[in-house]
Amino acid sequence: MWKRIMMIAAICLLAACGKTISDAKNWPVADFTFVDQSGEPFGLRDLKGKVWVADFIFTNCETVCPPMTAHMAKLKEKAEEKGLDVEFVSFSVDPEVDTPEKLEAYAKQFTNDLANWHFLTGYSPAEISELAQKSFKTIVQKPVGDDQVIHGTSFYLVGPDGKVVQTYSGVQDVPYDTILEHIEILQSSR
Repeated sequence: MWKRIMMIAAICLLAACGKTISDAKNWPVADFTFVDQSGEPFGLRDLKGKVWVADFIFTNCETVCPPMTAHMAKLKEKAEEKGLDVEFVSFSVDPEVDTPEKLEAYAKQFTNDLANWHFLTGYSPAEISELAQKSFKTIVQKPVGDDQVIHGTSFYLVGPDGKVVQTYSGVQDVPYDTILEHIEILQSSR
């Protein structure tokens, strides 16, 4: 009887471990240390061994950022309902305007719980543009004389090894269930 139970448990474990994320990107995220909405240093070392979801936003955005941030808040809530241990990171693409205080006020429009959600600033526009392009394969560009910033609108799932695994729409038709399934797959492989 005991052998049978152990065999069933082993089969279930192997079935979970056998799931993969198709078209995994495997883009390494470059090392960074910035400042979060609390004014505290936060970087890649704080995310080591963790599953996290990232996006690019700014507080003065007139178009895509409010819905993206609302969708990220909903994803965060759904992850918590499922008991998933995941971090959320929103990089400001307008760091010269987005102070920690502005980011905190912006974040609180969408959630009261920022324990595992970090809104980052404290770098130059060139630094965030380079990080976005090299690590996340997306654009960040602020046209001269404009207060709006051109940037990608995806959500990026990053595995415990610090590599971008997959990208998803962050503006419309957000595939919440798929993202949550992929988070579970990454967590089961730790």
